[in-house]
Amino acid sequence: MRERLFIATKVWTSGRSEGIRQMEQSFQRLRVQKMDLMQVHNLVDVATHTKTMLEMKNQDKIRYAGITHYTSSAYAEVERWLKTGQYDFLQINYSLAERESEKRILPLAAEKRVAVIINRPFAEGALFRKTKGKPLPPWAAEIGVQSWAQYFLKWIVGHPAVTCAIPGTAKPEHMRDNLAGGMGLLPDETLRRRMTAYYESL
Repeated sequence: MRERLFIATKVWTSGRSEGIRQMEQSFQRLRVQKMDLMQVHNLVDVATHTKTMLEMKNQDKIRYAGITHYTSSAYAEVERWLKTGQYDFLQINYSLAERESEKRILPLAAEKRVAVIINRPFAEGALFRKTKGKPLPPWAAEIGVQSWAQYFLKWIVGHPAVTCAIPGTAKPEHMRDNLAGGMGLLPDETLRRRMTAYYESL
């Protein structure tokens, strides 16, 4: 299975030695010799850990280096680090309820050819609370959407700068439903605008 999996993790601590210890612990826990993606979580001690990650990348211990954040209050700092050109991946929040990253962050990632992982794709459940008991649009089936989760995820991954979304769940049936959001037709910008308008009309 290893060759079929993309294994990613994060470092989230301060100090070089503690960062290395945490990264090495991830290698042990995930039972890998080479990590596909190591990310500095929430930009904690990002300068220190970026240096370590790039060293590990040169040693062929990791394939890609990245940074993460989940709130718009950090976008200015995220921008600053993205502009350094040191990263292969960015993980950031984006959804129909949290669209701030589409203004500057997503275009910058596309310009820098940085892959984008979307966190908080359901805005911590806010999207489901807004749509609870509401019907999908009559044209949903035409674009392969069978649930609100699929609607929200297709809208996200339809953005040209987005590589993937990472909805969290502990329920296998939700995982299957979420996976279907990445299958079939992905909406272009015209369809994404239509999806946005319908969501906002509820």
